[in-house]
Amino acid sequence: MKHRIKRSQESAAAIAGISVATGRRIERDPRPPSLRKTSRDYRTRQDPFEGLWDEEIVPMLSAAPALRPITILRELIRRHHDRVDETMRRSLERRIRTWRAFHGPDQAVIFPQVHHPGQMGLSDFTDMNGLDVTIAGQPLDHRLYHFALVYSGFEHGEVVLGGESYTALSSGLCNALAALGGVPAEHRSDSLSAAFRNLRKDQSEDLTRRFAALAEHYGMTPTRNNRGIAHENGSIESRHGHMKDRIEQELMLRASTDFDTLDAYKSFVAGVVAGHNRRHHDAIEIERGHLKPLPAATPVTWDEASVRVTSSSGFSFRHAFYTVPSRLIGHRLHLRVHDDRIEAFLAGVPVLTLPRGRAPSKGAKRTTAHVVDYRHVIGSLRAKPGALANLTYRDALWPRPAYQRAFDALMAAQPVKEASRTMVALLALSHDSGREAGIAEALDAVLDQGNLPDITAFRDRFMPKPGPIPAVHIEMPNASIYDPLLTRRPADMEVTA
Repeated sequence: MKHRIKRSQESAAAIAGISVATGRRIERDPRPPSLRKTSRDYRTRQDPFEGLWDEEIVPMLSAAPALRPITILRELIRRHHDRVDETMRRSLERRIRTWRAFHGPDQAVIFPQVHHPGQMGLSDFTDMNGLDVTIAGQPLDHRLYHFALVYSGFEHGEVVLGGESYTALSSGLCNALAALGGVPAEHRSDSLSAAFRNLRKDQSEDLTRRFAALAEHYGMTPTRNNRGIAHENGSIESRHGHMKDRIEQELMLRASTDFDTLDAYKSFVAGVVAGHNRRHHDAIEIERGHLKPLPAATPVTWDEASVRVTSSSGFSFRHAFYTVPSRLIGHRLHLRVHDDRIEAFLAGVPVLTLPRGRAPSKGAKRTTAHVVDYRHVIGSLRAKPGALANLTYRDALWPRPAYQRAFDALMAAQPVKEASRTMVALLALSHDSGREAGIAEALDAVLDQGNLPDITAFRDRFMPKPGPIPAVHIEMPNASIYDPLLTRRPADMEVTA
């Protein structure tokens, strides 16, 4: 501006290092940009909602503040299809968002909290099916029980095969506290609606009492967040995503989501959780100093039931059929039902442990799962091989996929009775020889060559052949050789001694 006093517009602008247009603008309004009016009070184009905003849109928002912009837009298209279309969606969303800031209802406020060591532990379940984990090629439908301490970030995760149940919650919580080595003052979970779903009122109240007794056993105060208010349990909800991200990243490094066994996958998850806890070691050690000691006794974390073994050498429990040794037919078994297994007792003595079976739901109809061990029924099946063809749990009888392949091939090439007799003989051979895996490999090799299994050849190969019995000649000594012992005098015996 000093140059402009004596120089032309062009010269002053050139000396100042600005354009001529900028120089003219400064002359018109010398105020700094912070003091200039930046917003305009006029429109550069016609309002697309003119005649609709105050007349129709605002009344709809006032009557139902929760209406979504897309719902309002579709209603406007229905009413005024000649002037409203989908291209106006973004404009409507911005207008409604601004209107709600001035005239909308108050929103829920989240209050940041100060967390103290040893104060609160959290439990929840999260779905893991999005990771596409498979066990021996079969998809694994599972959840993850997730426990965390708010202050230090200590975490514990367990694979849960069923739904959100009291058994899964209680056993997971007990294992988490055992790994932690202490007990926080308070435990928070969600409303556990999934765990109590489809239960009668008395059963739901019983589970509530059992969990309260479990918390009392550990000396924790049990609390729950309100139903449907996830952010009240936000310290665990936000960790779900981080936990799944860590597992997913490790699966990418592993370059495979398939595991040979379920135990291998459980160990993998435990390793990921342990790596997280190592990174928070210092904070966890600080919090351990504020935890209460674990009680001496182990709490009951399982469900209990009583079943009778039927003449089918098994029992049914919660939409699943389990086989047991036939010597237990007619006896009543006491069951301890865990999330992943069932322990059976007879007269207080443990007799066997079975993997937990769960039936898949198919719409409104629920099928029956079968947990079958061919060793339990092979004795009777050997005497009645014809029963195999229409056996209700036949597909669950095969210990390995190779046996299923062999049965399908035999059924396609031979009469039903002959195929059934051969398969029962193969199962019996597996039982008698104890070489189930070797027989499965041999079956795959035979079938890959396009041949059918020959039971005689398999017996010659896998059944141990009895060797010749050696001839043992025993020569009985003559009793007279003992006579000198009877004729020796006592004096001679003392000298000899």
